[in-house]
Amino acid sequence: MKPINKKEPIFPIGIVAQRLGISESTIRMYEREGLIIPYKKESGHRLFSERDMERIECIKKTIAEKKISIAGIRRLLALIPCWEIKNCPIEIRNECPAYVDYEKPCWLHKVNLKGDCATNECRECEVYNSIKSCDELKELLKKYLVSSQV
Repeated sequence: MKPINKKEPIFPIGIVAQRLGISESTIRMYEREGLIIPYKKESGHRLFSERDMERIECIKKTIAEKKISIAGIRRLLALIPCWEIKNCPIEIRNECPAYVDYEKPCWLHKVNLKGDCATNECRECEVYNSIKSCDELKELLKKYLVSSQV
């Protein structure tokens, strides 16, 4: 039996909602707010991977248990230093809106991004994929925020 690829989008929104105990409209709201980027078929139907579900579960828990709003989560995601992860040259970095904006993560700047970010699919980007769970987000922020203060 072939092992499941955790990155492969195979679950429709209804199954995800049922498995995570949230409504489909809540999942769509997370998408509108830029917290998740589901895979979309040509028909417009959303598909989710195991990793997407881990991310949605993290968002759900953060809102319910930590009492952080969607805007607060978006700001936390905006702190991810995409320019460091992608090793952007300084000239690209200085012109990139994701470098100066603390309101939203880089993938919400898609139209104005510079360098290879302007042509790549955000869902497949190493920055977006660097956060699959709350623990990974915490570790990523600690790694980059602490190292930038040294």
